[in-house]
Amino acid sequence: MAQFMELGEAVATFVADGQTIALEGFTHLIPHAAGHEIIRQGRRDLTVTRMTPDILYDQMVGMGCVKKVIFSFAGNPGVGALRRLRDALGNGHPRAVEIEEHSHAAMANAYEAGAAGLPCAVFRGYRGVDLPKVNPNIKQVTCPFTGEVLAAVPALKPDVAIIHAQRASKRGDVLIEGIVGVQKEAVLAADKAIVTVEEVVDDFDDMHPNATILPHWTVDAVCVVPGGAHPSYTHGYYERDNVAYREWDAIAADRETFAAWMEEHVMKAGPADFAGRVKGL
Repeated sequence: MAQFMELGEAVATFVADGQTIALEGFTHLIPHAAGHEIIRQGRRDLTVTRMTPDILYDQMVGMGCVKKVIFSFAGNPGVGALRRLRDALGNGHPRAVEIEEHSHAAMANAYEAGAAGLPCAVFRGYRGVDLPKVNPNIKQVTCPFTGEVLAAVPALKPDVAIIHAQRASKRGDVLIEGIVGVQKEAVLAADKAIVTVEEVVDDFDDMHPNATILPHWTVDAVCVVPGGAHPSYTHGYYERDNVAYREWDAIAADRETFAAWMEEHVMKAGPADFAGRVKGL
């Protein structure tokens, strides 16, 4: 049942060392404020899952929070590689990190299987590709009805799922507009769920009911964090900060520059600072 609380309290309550956590968002609604709070609270040995980890996971890896990344695309969209992730993989700095790479279809199906309480996801995929050679968690199964050979991957069942959304109602129902990735599936697959939102409204009576993707009883914590997806965008509230994504490449390329940026913009900052980074908030 949804509780309204400050983001710091939610992370302290639900996120612990050694957990598997999913900070999901697809193109927009990426929960940067929540990720920064996890960094500030010094969480370690996390397995992080996401279909498209970009600079937020680069920051979490670079700050030593992560031991493993399960993903289907990793990069700074429109710019290039995740340099802190590459440093961890190639040089073990600040610590060695494992990776488990999948396709988008595999990740989406794995979250859905987790939400359904199934042990694995079965789907058509991985035909004529090399990922199964390097990922032992990609298997084949034969359909008992047709004899067709299908791909199978373990279900994703995070300890905690964290997403950002436009609005929550006063009872904790969650509304998302615009592009929807696997946020709903990640929350339903997880043991606990934290949702950061731009604002809380009385109800959604003037909205299309299908925009309410999560009822209050699927969510554990709702945290009001205006601007909490920056530098990604929140449809209807603010645009993507493309300059921040371009600048990140140079920031992350050098260890000392990265450390200084994180100290100023993350370690000495807080959730309230996100509103000031977004024009119009």
